[in-house]
Amino acid sequence: MTLDLHLSGLRVTYPGASAPTLDGVNLTVRAGSLTALLGPSGTGKTTVLKLVAGLLQPDAGDIRLGGQSILALPPERRKVVLVFQSPLLFPHLTVAENVGFGLRMRGLPRAVIAERAAAMLDRLHLTGLAARRPDALSGGQSQRVALARALILEPDLLLLDEPLSSLDPGLRDEMRGLIRTLQREIGVTTLVVTHDQTEAVVMADSIALLQAGRIAQDAAPEVIYARPASLAVARFFGGENFLHGHAANGVFHGPIGRLPLPPGSADGPGTLTLRPEAVILGPGPEAREARVVTRNFLGTQSRVELDLGGIRLVALVAPEAARGLADGQTVGVTLPQSALWMVPDVASPVENG
Repeated sequence: MTLDLHLSGLRVTYPGASAPTLDGVNLTVRAGSLTALLGPSGTGKTTVLKLVAGLLQPDAGDIRLGGQSILALPPERRKVVLVFQSPLLFPHLTVAENVGFGLRMRGLPRAVIAERAAAMLDRLHLTGLAARRPDALSGGQSQRVALARALILEPDLLLLDEPLSSLDPGLRDEMRGLIRTLQREIGVTTLVVTHDQTEAVVMADSIALLQAGRIAQDAAPEVIYARPASLAVARFFGGENFLHGHAANGVFHGPIGRLPLPPGSADGPGTLTLRPEAVILGPGPEAREARVVTRNFLGTQSRVELDLGGIRLVALVAPEAARGLADGQTVGVTLPQSALWMVPDVASPVENG
């Protein structure tokens, strides 16, 4: 059975703190989906996981799993499994014994535990490691064993706390794919805490950005990038192009003149945002003249800083698109209508996408 998770009004203030760590957190994780809880270190992401797992009680608010409040339930009765950043394997047990530990605590027969552990090890590409001790495993193998130990319990909810942060980049990419594949196959509702934007975008059906103790925006990755709920959200996700002005009848009026907005844009004062990778360099029917200020090669992209009528504009383009440019050169710049997004001056702190 897959269940949805709903957090409402969660508030936590740690003893001696001058401000709450969580100040009214509202979040829904759809049944069978994976949500990434994203934010800088120290914003309370792990606190959210501890609340859901029952390791900490909130000062206010409720936690509902499948429509039922679980606040009064002890951790062992919540059918919620938390995998920490460190695998925390039992050093005196073999890999197979670590994976089957939870089933042994439930009193299942030894033969059943062995069969299920072997199947789970195979599923996580750990076949042949059953008899090893944790000190003989690599970091990636240890993390997979911890994940296998969690999934074998068939939880209603899987919580992962920075599961890939201690791995090398190559292993991190591999584990991202494995976690996403397993989550889709098993269908377990999953909440992953991370501070890595790439990790969140690659793995998650939805990203919940935690800022100042609240969810600043909860939306699909493509929505949160293209239509940020606030300037703070836009900046967190790499936004650099901001023009203040006002919109009326589908047209933005600002420091570089009139720009047609996508259908459905709101009227009134606000700040126009345009992601750097959406800026198009070169001639075109809607192109404006800009001056190249600086160029930087970033590997898979080149960063070009432009002066457009006295306004700083940043473009991220393919390296070949920037190869022939020179500082001080005039170049055509197109700001696609479909990529423009205006954040009103008075914006709601939370937007669901």
